[in-house]
Amino acid sequence: MAEIPHVSNWVNGQYTLPKASKITVLNPATESPLATIDATAQETINEIVTSSLETFKTASWRKTDPTDRFAILSKAATLLRSRINEFIALETAQTGRPIREMRAQLSRVPEWLEYFASLARVHEGRVTPFKGAVINTLTRIPLGVVVLITPYNHPLLIAMKKIGAALAAGNVVIVKPSELAPLSVLRLGALFQEAGLPDGVLQIVSGYGRDTGKYLCGQSKVAKIDLTGGIMTYRAIAPIAALNMVPVTAELGGKAPVCLFPSMDVATAVKAALFAGFIASGQTCVTGSRLLVHTGLYDAFRALLEKRVRALRLGDPTDEKTQIGSVISAAAVERCAAFVSRAVAEGGKVLCGGNATANAEGKGFFFEPTIIETHATSDLACNEVFGPVIALLRCESEEEIVRIANDTSYALGASVWTKDFTQAHRVAESIEAGIVWINGHHLNDPSSPWGGFKESGLGKENGIEAYESYTKVKSTVMNYGVAPVWFDDEVSGARYG
Repeated sequence: MAEIPHVSNWVNGQYTLPKASKITVLNPATESPLATIDATAQETINEIVTSSLETFKTASWRKTDPTDRFAILSKAATLLRSRINEFIALETAQTGRPIREMRAQLSRVPEWLEYFASLARVHEGRVTPFKGAVINTLTRIPLGVVVLITPYNHPLLIAMKKIGAALAAGNVVIVKPSELAPLSVLRLGALFQEAGLPDGVLQIVSGYGRDTGKYLCGQSKVAKIDLTGGIMTYRAIAPIAALNMVPVTAELGGKAPVCLFPSMDVATAVKAALFAGFIASGQTCVTGSRLLVHTGLYDAFRALLEKRVRALRLGDPTDEKTQIGSVISAAAVERCAAFVSRAVAEGGKVLCGGNATANAEGKGFFFEPTIIETHATSDLACNEVFGPVIALLRCESEEEIVRIANDTSYALGASVWTKDFTQAHRVAESIEAGIVWINGHHLNDPSSPWGGFKESGLGKENGIEAYESYTKVKSTVMNYGVAPVWFDDEVSGARYG
């Protein structure tokens, strides 16, 4: 049996020596080991943060001309695009997602680097309408050392969303990818180095989230934390960040409603539900995990949906014909099964799926794509599964669809499917969510702000909003005509404020 490779942390421009404590990364579709990574200890984190702070203070990146940042990040995008097939294979292996999905998703990832590179090049400051003979300029400067906590479901895409914005703004970046799927992110260090990024500006550190990640986020000298994860991760980190006055961007969970109205033809409505609910085996924060179907469409929709779901091809992610891959771990399988059991106990009806399964060798973390008819207050209809288990609800009216759509603690994404232009805008305006798609779902672009309301998070990825969140505003007030006469014997024309 071939020796399992070890992939060390990327620190100060090189892969470090392996740590004594290691984590094994599994292929979730086969349960075979892919590599080991470091379980980074606290003392090593202290050293990395200290080194990163020194790099920010003394190195040139924060003062690098925007044209040079543009050139380096653009070259990194070009290098990534030229090697994208390597990343596709790696991402498929470590996530268990079908290669057809990864090919489509990863082909766009370089766009995030190109967008933020361009934004660094063209972003402008402001001059305020300050009263009097005064010029007030507002400029944006980098924050310092920023910590990025990234998840397993879209390892490369979500890391690049954060890395692109943070580097474009001039920060030093420490990334802690999920221990379940870190390998593609660990490969980025050498790629950015080849593009010309100075050593020490991008650090990539492995470890368990509950240990390495939490300790990293507890460092008092970091300038920002940007995490994608669940609400419990945020609750573990937020109190420490608050004590240290460290701002947090948090992209958390979701329970996205897919609102389907009778003006849609049944075939299109079903296709919408399949994509929204089962892309990435339901392991996305905007999974369309609640199908809110108007009664005028419901019966025909349910029949065709059940037929289409039963026909989905679940299996080997490397097979071009596979439509549904694995979930990430045994724990994810158990979570899906528990949701099915609770849904049935609450009176839900399993239309299809509902069972754990495996590959031909009896291996792999697979769960059948599942549709369950249920009611609006059920556990399945209200809480995030993060797997291919979807709640189907019959709704009697537009008003009921809107009410149910808004009746959870989550508010990240939602989609509205109708051919009625007026209804589309009316419903979209009424839904509480950070992102509302009309006749689409999970559409994403580096220019489009991404983030939710309520327990779905704080702040935004993507867009100018993300770039500016990695900066702080400096106000410079230049007086060229207001004399400092306050304490003259005879005060004339004195100004306060």
